[in-house]
Amino acid sequence: MTPAEEIKSKLDIVDILREYIALRPAGINFRAPCPFHREKTPSFMVSPEKQIWHCFGCGRGGDIFSFVMEMEGLSFVEALRFFAPRAGVQLRQVDPKTASKRNRLLDLMNLAVGYYHQALTQSKQAEGAREYLEKRGLNEDTITAWRLGYSPDSWDDLLIYLKGKGYREEEIFAAGLSVRKDNTSRYFNRFRGRIMFPINDVGGNPVAFSARVSPEKEAEEKMGKYINSPQTMLYDKSKILFGLDKAKFSIKQKDEAIVMEGQMDVITAHQHDFTNVVASSGTALTSEQIKLLKRYTSNIILSFDQDSAGEAAAERGIWVMAGEDISAKIIELPKGKDPDEYIRENFRAWQEAVSKAKPMMAYFFDKIISELDMEKSEDQRRAVEKLLPLIARFDNKVEINFWLKKLSQRLDMAERELKEMMEKIPYSPSSSAADSPKEIAEPRRLNRGEILSETILSLIFKFPVLINYLEKNLQTDQIFGQFNKVVYRNIVMYYNNNKGENAVQYSEQDQFSYQQFIAWLKDNYGEEVNNQQRLIDRLVFLGDRDFCDYDYEQGKKEAIKLAVQLKKYYLAERLREIEKLISQTEKEKDEARLTDLMGELKILLDEINQLKD
Repeated sequence: MTPAEEIKSKLDIVDILREYIALRPAGINFRAPCPFHREKTPSFMVSPEKQIWHCFGCGRGGDIFSFVMEMEGLSFVEALRFFAPRAGVQLRQVDPKTASKRNRLLDLMNLAVGYYHQALTQSKQAEGAREYLEKRGLNEDTITAWRLGYSPDSWDDLLIYLKGKGYREEEIFAAGLSVRKDNTSRYFNRFRGRIMFPINDVGGNPVAFSARVSPEKEAEEKMGKYINSPQTMLYDKSKILFGLDKAKFSIKQKDEAIVMEGQMDVITAHQHDFTNVVASSGTALTSEQIKLLKRYTSNIILSFDQDSAGEAAAERGIWVMAGEDISAKIIELPKGKDPDEYIRENFRAWQEAVSKAKPMMAYFFDKIISELDMEKSEDQRRAVEKLLPLIARFDNKVEINFWLKKLSQRLDMAERELKEMMEKIPYSPSSSAADSPKEIAEPRRLNRGEILSETILSLIFKFPVLINYLEKNLQTDQIFGQFNKVVYRNIVMYYNNNKGENAVQYSEQDQFSYQQFIAWLKDNYGEEVNNQQRLIDRLVFLGDRDFCDYDYEQGKKEAIKLAVQLKKYYLAERLREIEKLISQTEKEKDEARLTDLMGELKILLDEINQLKD
């Protein structure tokens, strides 16, 4: 088996998808609202028997790999990396000559994380770093779980190590691990004498570092307490949340995400069993980060440092979140405290602060009003200037009206006047990209022949033994829709190729399986089968949905009836074509052609009459 096949054989699609969406039994399958588009009636189906999923609303479908690729924004290789540890599958080493640039950088970063971690745990030079982490309350298990590291105070040790593993200096530079000396081709380590915090993507792959200067070097450090990886092919800080790879399942389970500023805040929270915590890495939340979180929850709580920088980050965060369909709150801590310190010093107080988190708009509204004197006209003007644009960002009319009323009461102004002022604000309320339904092309209306064809194909996938009858009584030309013709032709070919030399037909107990049929398609079509398989999956779920209560005899009766209806429809369509050709040929006065067409017309009419009988 390939690694992908081995992973799929060891993991169950229902268990995997339940970590993201709430599946409910639907006959032999499971159903849920689709996570990829907005819908009121669940049309997302999962088959535990065939290990596939399909949405009848947006048309997406596939297996566990396609699902996690859609949900997590991963490539196929990254999805392999994502599932392999869970399935206990060892991925083979990729040939460096054939590996993509991105995957080489991911492997390179993984080696760097291991190198720094070993330096932290074993190097004498890292004693100060180890003492610092111990002082901050981190235990050995936490340091190992987060793969914290130390970059020795060297200009080229990492470069030498990675080059020895077969990586070029240009690749090490592209990963953000080295710096190039001005106007030269010489490189040196970007990180030196620092405690290293690996930053992972949502799939758990290290893509960057946040590096804190080791305490004993703080006095002489000129580059700042923290330096971070630059933007690279792997790392865009606006699209990454520190700790999300470890927190996402807890966030899904608790239906709530707590967002902090720094890495130490998050690591300390996780060590104290607050595992639904991530960090924005010192920046305000971006719309891309909110989209990431909305895969798992619509409830977001901010817990930033209670200093001027933290308050500014919270204010910027509310501007982004106000236009999103989420519940946003903020945790209020004592002045001057950060979450890391507060959790370690007074865990019960921290738990209480989380439970009393304040709705974000209420926090911001009270904060603005408390800083102003509402008896002064200039302060009233400032309140309007700060609060009205924020209120305007909400999509929910109930929310807008509530805050307009509250502001009008504090200012002693009419709501109508505030509303008129708000409507003149250039930034008007509008749905964000993260919240608006994804564009779904309006499906083309199927004609009767296509509907009948889809139905009979779905019946075949429900009862494959029916091919014994249909292969003799239904021609490929009598199937409508190009894709349907291809599927039917392939089913017949597969059936004939597997009958054996003695032409033993399938019995009701000896059916060909969906998995074997797909494997046969892949052997014959290679990668071209991918789109075909997605549409086959749709037919499979149609069969399970429409014929869930049928036994084989009922299925056979339905198949005979459908085959007759398809023949009638085919003959009627062909009859219309012949009549048009006859009319055209009469105008052209082509007697020979007209004689042939009249003969074909007679044959068609005889066939139609026989079906009526």
